[in-house]
Amino acid sequence: PYAKSSTHVGQIVGAYMPADTFARYHRMAGNEVLMVSGSDEHGTPILVDSEREGISPHEFVARYHQQICEVWQRLGISWDLYTETITENHYRQTQDFFLKLYEKGYIFKDSMQSPYCPTDRRFLPDRYVEGTCPHCGFTSARGDQCDNCGRTLDPVDLIEPRCKLCGSKESKLEIRTTEHFFLDLPKLQEPLQAWLSEGKEFWRPNTLAFAMNWLKEGLRARAITRDLDWGVPIPLPGYEDKRIYVWFDAVIGYFSASVEWAERQGTPDAWKEWWIPGQTNPAVKPYYFIGKDNIPFHTIIWPAMLIGYGERNLPYDVPANEFMTMSGQKASSSRGNVIWTRDVLEHYNADTLRYYLSVTAPEGRDTDFTYDELIRRNNDELVATYGNAVHRTLTFLQSKFEGVVPRPAELRPADREMLAELERGFTTVGQAIANCHFKDGINAAMAVARAANRYLDEQAPWKQIKVDREAAGTTIYTMLQVISGLRVLFCPYLPFSSQHLHEYLGFTGEVSKARWENTTVEAGKTLPRPAPLFAKLETAATV
Repeated sequence: PYAKSSTHVGQIVGAYMPADTFARYHRMAGNEVLMVSGSDEHGTPILVDSEREGISPHEFVARYHQQICEVWQRLGISWDLYTETITENHYRQTQDFFLKLYEKGYIFKDSMQSPYCPTDRRFLPDRYVEGTCPHCGFTSARGDQCDNCGRTLDPVDLIEPRCKLCGSKESKLEIRTTEHFFLDLPKLQEPLQAWLSEGKEFWRPNTLAFAMNWLKEGLRARAITRDLDWGVPIPLPGYEDKRIYVWFDAVIGYFSASVEWAERQGTPDAWKEWWIPGQTNPAVKPYYFIGKDNIPFHTIIWPAMLIGYGERNLPYDVPANEFMTMSGQKASSSRGNVIWTRDVLEHYNADTLRYYLSVTAPEGRDTDFTYDELIRRNNDELVATYGNAVHRTLTFLQSKFEGVVPRPAELRPADREMLAELERGFTTVGQAIANCHFKDGINAAMAVARAANRYLDEQAPWKQIKVDREAAGTTIYTMLQVISGLRVLFCPYLPFSSQHLHEYLGFTGEVSKARWENTTVEAGKTLPRPAPLFAKLETAATV
């Protein structure tokens, strides 16, 4: 995330919730996971905004880095390391990438035509030039990309370009010549084509099609330096007034974060197991969770940099999401069309937001965020379905069995079928998450909760206990095993309520460290008095 603002729910659902769900599941399934990222803290937008506020860029990014970290903590995002791109380690790794690619002939010097605003007396970064897209006619296209058609652009491509900083229409932008370094993407097109054409059948169709279309159009060299003084310095003499372009250094952040993680663990070479091919068996699978506007950087540019550098693991999958729109429009912090995650968390608990974003995620098409739908999903699904199955079971246990788990009689066909349904849930939910079909996974978990409610209604222990206490005890025993399983099935999605249920069932420690399997709630065990897992929401809060 770019440290120019806090995070909004479009970013959370696009990249960070899926990554956290995926990582939590794989840890529970017994796989080794390294989940890293960091605040992207360079570039002209940060420099411009810090100047506007009269503070240093360091002070500016420190504020938003802290806000972003607060969101991770409140939302329960389980990073192994979340860092920044202004660290000495990141500068060192970025400069190493630059020099290696330069020495191997994948970076070259050339002059370029760059937009210059005579009013502001500065060269403008791509995103501070706005104009009409030459491909689709969108009148608010940025100099680096059109948000409407998704095409990447150069500022000189725009029709009637204008400066976004001063907004002056009278002072026309000038195109001036300046020397920069370029990443030679055409030289890397052939190996990229070979890589993208083999073994990508499981990629999301939109992601693969987007990348292949880029290759079909033919790659162009891209400038990777800019005329400014905020960013990673170019590690060559004579370029002190230029910096490495933010998009080039940001993707290196995945690697530099891994190096920093290894150093913090006291095992400085541990990053090699994750990044150098052939170090592990089975091989490491690197996943990049992103929104669709970042597809080119993670399927073309970053893989090209890795291929050029050599001896680095390429992406295994790039499960890019479509957009979650706000009132039908793409979320954009620069345009003010966002719902800030911090604001939502002031009014709704984290698992309510996590559930809503997971079950409405834009995996195959754009979806729209609405508070009315968040409340409906909370009340009809979390409260009335999952929470209802849990609460009815645990309160009945307290009122009729003094909180002591009953010893079951021989299980009846209905009991065995309910437990079999739960076991099928472990397979279905696990496979869905492993395949990055997160909506399918959470819907499958909720289907088990619905089956549990049906089973409870059909067995009706409140009736059974009047004539056969042992039969009622068997029903409640079975339900306790089912909700113990639900605690695990929902854990990758809803870690906070899963932890509460973990404790209500008498388990100790962290539920996130449980295995991806059901753990029996032993007969004879006394369970603590529970509280409802979820609260019903009456009306939408004004956020």
